[in-house]
Amino acid sequence: MKRKEYTGQEITVTFDLGRCIHARNCFLQLPDVFDPSKRPWVQPDNASGEEVAAMIRTCPSGALAFRRNDGADEKPPKINRVAVLENGPLIFAGDVSVEGAPSETRAAICRCGKSKNKPYCDYSHVEAGFETTGEPAAKVPPPSEDQGGALQLDRIPDGPLKAEGNLEICSGTGKRITTASKAFLCRCGASKNKPFCDGSHKGIGFKDSDEES
Repeated sequence: MKRKEYTGQEITVTFDLGRCIHARNCFLQLPDVFDPSKRPWVQPDNASGEEVAAMIRTCPSGALAFRRNDGADEKPPKINRVAVLENGPLIFAGDVSVEGAPSETRAAICRCGKSKNKPYCDYSHVEAGFETTGEPAAKVPPPSEDQGGALQLDRIPDGPLKAEGNLEICSGTGKRITTASKAFLCRCGASKNKPFCDGSHKGIGFKDSDEES
């Protein structure tokens, strides 16, 4: 889906509806700028460019992004991280490239298997009644001083999400589960070792196509 753009004097806001997980950070923090009851629903000149940029950095899915008109664009955090949300998606933050696309700083990846916008979450987990913990048991992480750098996300066809690059895997409340340089994460919703893949996608016949998922 093509991003819609809303250009102000200091900042341009872009929005991809297909990636929105309705966290409502935008409206709750800056209702004068982000108000779904108004048209246009984004009015970037109703706050300073820095206020708008600071709010957008809290958008977990990357549905909202920005370009500063002075060239001071968003920078990735120093530690690549994925947070496992209770009954919801995997939230990545870092220098993230999804399936070879240009790198971005935030992405919400489906783990219920029902999204119609795979690999991204499209909020289908709510309608599907997906239930699983956001507080998996911690594992002893291998020692590593490497925390940032490029992180590549790719789908294994009809299988898990492969994450390659330095990555800290966290619970929804920020507790570290483990660290890894390569991880295979469940996308079908059936793994008994979530957030990790355990091969359950084969048993349930998980498919990537919308018609079969």
